[in-house]
Amino acid sequence: MWGLMAAGCLFFPGLFLTSKQTLKQLMRRSDGDAVIVSTRLVSSVQAVMASSVGCLIVSSCRDVVEDSHWLTDSYILFATPYFAYDIYAMFLCYCHRLQVKGHEEVGGVRWKVGGYLRREKLMVLHHVFVVAFCFPASLYWRQGKGDFFQGVLFLAELSTPFVCLGKVLIQYEQQHTLLHKVNGVLLLLTFFICRVLLFPYLYFAYSRYASVPVYLVPLEAPWQCNLGAALLWPLQLYWFTLICRGALRSRSTVRYPTETDCCRVSGQDVKKSP
Repeated sequence: MWGLMAAGCLFFPGLFLTSKQTLKQLMRRSDGDAVIVSTRLVSSVQAVMASSVGCLIVSSCRDVVEDSHWLTDSYILFATPYFAYDIYAMFLCYCHRLQVKGHEEVGGVRWKVGGYLRREKLMVLHHVFVVAFCFPASLYWRQGKGDFFQGVLFLAELSTPFVCLGKVLIQYEQQHTLLHKVNGVLLLLTFFICRVLLFPYLYFAYSRYASVPVYLVPLEAPWQCNLGAALLWPLQLYWFTLICRGALRSRSTVRYPTETDCCRVSGQDVKKSP
């Protein structure tokens, strides 16, 4: 157990530092650009791993409640440190944005932390919620049952790489390219399927298993599941609304959620949102 968590504690910061140094030394990027792009890269790698694990779990569980897969608990343990790392990585990105705007000398660390928490409060609260609630709920409270549903939650991360790529393209002023347009379409599709439809599908799948109407599932499901859905699904609807508004405002540009907007359901949760 602790070995997997230790591996996660080393892997995600290590990948970030390796990417940052590579961008600075081999590609001659500035420190700020290297930090921001490396943060996107680590988020995308985590999302790809979570989605891949989710596919394996979902495809192997025929009984949505009783069947189990060894990757479920293993990946939860490995990926949980990512959320603690990401809070710090986003803070570094925030500090570099202040530097670009010429505000790096204003105030001290406390001023920067306060500004960061005000700007990114939704993302920080999301990450804290994942570690403080989703981690024990997924690892202990479900008592080894429902690996299928956990695998479906991992699949929510499928939209995160498209969010990250879109933000990087905008960072390098490539928002009018064909790649950006194609990426925007893929973002809309994956976000709608993997995040907006996620929770209705979970309740539908359980209703088929328990042979009860969908509207009675909240009375049958554990309270932890209902609480998680009640807090996370409205956020997915809100972020999807932002993406759609951006797409309607300009046919050539899709609005990508900011760090404040975009939560990475990580497979554990429900990205970078996106």
